[in-house]
Amino acid sequence: MAVFRDRELHLVKKALAIATLTIELHPGPFQSASDQADMKALLDEIIESDVELAYYVRSARIAVTGKPD
Repeated sequence: MAVFRDRELHLVKKALAIATLTIELHPGPFQSASDQADMKALLDEIIESDVELAYYVRSARIAVTGKPD
């Protein structure tokens, strides 16, 4: 299994946050709730605090919507 550190770990966290938000914002018959749930669970495992989670959620929102809040 790959081990991610530093910048690579940051990118994995950000990618998971963006992916889960994108799935959430685009409901429909092809929305994969199980993928979203698995991504959220993985993100919860690798995020170290609520403050860090808030950072990645905000970062994902900016990347997906172009707006900070």
